[in-house]
Amino acid sequence: MYLCKDPKIDESTQEPENCRAVTAWVECLPAPNISCRLSNGTEFRFSGEEVGFNKTIPCRNVSGYSYKVAVALSLFLGWLGADRFYLGYPALGLLKFCTVGFCGIGTLIDFIMIAMQIVGPADGLTHCRETEKTAYTGGPLTSSTSTA
Repeated sequence: MYLCKDPKIDESTQEPENCRAVTAWVECLPAPNISCRLSNGTEFRFSGEEVGFNKTIPCRNVSGYSYKVAVALSLFLGWLGADRFYLGYPALGLLKFCTVGFCGIGTLIDFIMIAMQIVGPADGLTHCRETEKTAYTGGPLTSSTSTA
């Protein structure tokens, strides 16, 4: 039996602070009086205070870009390329600016692609969504006990 600590949540991304490549880890404490035999043959008895292992939990890598802001920029200032500048595509933003949104056709296409999340941030991560209470997808954020 063990008890895992709650992950620390980053307020800006609503994900665990140590989220890397769609996984994060939390520290788990074995129950008191649990004994483990180490690889060198010695036996270790836990008191319930020591971290026994780290458990991986799923998470999403998200960027600091807001989905709502990207859609609003695309709708109102897409013809100036503001949406592409915001999402990290400065070359396309400049091209849209110089061509007035590719004469409006590029603006419409970009608005649809950004709204449908076909185009996202240039860093390859997903948007933060303000409507979600939390983006953590690993289950409830409470300590749990489980058998090993």
